[in-house]
Amino acid sequence: MKTELKDISPTRKQIDVEIDAAAVRTVYDRISDNYAKAASVPGFRPGHAPRAVVRTRFKEQIRTEVLRELLPDAVQKAVEEHKLEPLGEPELNLENSEGLDQLGQQAISFNVSVEVLPEIKLGDYSFDGKFIEEPDAEPIKVEDVDVILGGEGVVQEITDQLIGTKPDDGKTFTVDYPADFNAKGLAGKKVEYLVKVSAFRIKELPDLDDDWAQSLGDEIESLEQLRTKVRADLDQQVKNESENKMRGALIRQLVDLHEFELPERLVEHQTEHRLESVVRDMIGQGIDPRNPDLQWDKARESLKEQASYDLRSSLLLERIAEAEKIEVSDQEVDDEIKALADASRQSADQVRAILTKQGGERSIAGRLRNRKALDLLVETARVTEAEWKEETGEPEGGAEKQE
Repeated sequence: MKTELKDISPTRKQIDVEIDAAAVRTVYDRISDNYAKAASVPGFRPGHAPRAVVRTRFKEQIRTEVLRELLPDAVQKAVEEHKLEPLGEPELNLENSEGLDQLGQQAISFNVSVEVLPEIKLGDYSFDGKFIEEPDAEPIKVEDVDVILGGEGVVQEITDQLIGTKPDDGKTFTVDYPADFNAKGLAGKKVEYLVKVSAFRIKELPDLDDDWAQSLGDEIESLEQLRTKVRADLDQQVKNESENKMRGALIRQLVDLHEFELPERLVEHQTEHRLESVVRDMIGQGIDPRNPDLQWDKARESLKEQASYDLRSSLLLERIAEAEKIEVSDQEVDDEIKALADASRQSADQVRAILTKQGGERSIAGRLRNRKALDLLVETARVTEAEWKEETGEPEGGAEKQE
């Protein structure tokens, strides 16, 4: 058997295959003899019809069985010979009709097209990373949010307009936000608000003492202990947020450093998976996904971009893990399954059963391997620290219930 590999694209390969006539003839003769032994042909005793007569009478059936025996094995050997790992089933295209019409007299030629992962040549992934927190709030429509009249961050016009109103009052007014307002989306802009007042409340602060601290939980014994715990929780929260954002920035820079083609089949599969998840979430929220006003074409394009980014980052981390010879032990997989079980309040066996439907424990091992690769990037990256600036997700001035 002769094979030749052709690069159609970085993610698509074609193998030209030729099965020589002698190999075809061996299979052709054997299958023909099997038909001759079992076939009933008029004019001949059962099992004694000449091979030539049987081949003429059962031409299509014999040819089908010959190809069914020869082709799958030839495809498998050709793929293994060129060390390809196809994504999905190979596409087979028979070429020479002469070889099919005259089995055993000429070679059978065909080609196989397969989609594969691209070869990723890693650049220098021990790069610099800089992470600086900056607020980037945009005006949003919100409901049922408390506004502290005269409070810090609430512009004076809002306080003036709401003083004297009663529950269920509606009011329309305009606010001129100062140029240095803390929400960039509102700074220097004039905004008209339609407000519906739902309730007024008076804030009464308790005395900060040991009795109040103890009322918050059995594990708290004093105000000082509560302060220590709150401070530790806030420190850990800030650390976690900074760590997550820094890791996201590293992944983004890693993706930007490497350009390569993605298999369209993988991108489409990942996009469909994301689309199904969006539809399920919409149904869960009581939204009809068949609403003609929904712009699914734009949504799908956005999801496709996200899917492509996720695939690129995952493939790059896998390639780094391979280059750095990163491995995951069975114990690490077991520990991860236990952690998932604890977090979801399920047994380890239940989690394993769910994983079996989603690709088995190999998916856990792959995720852990990629996590280790990212840990390596974090260790080797140089990160410039900056003073923490808390992000504001919504402006105080837009916190009223709007209609």
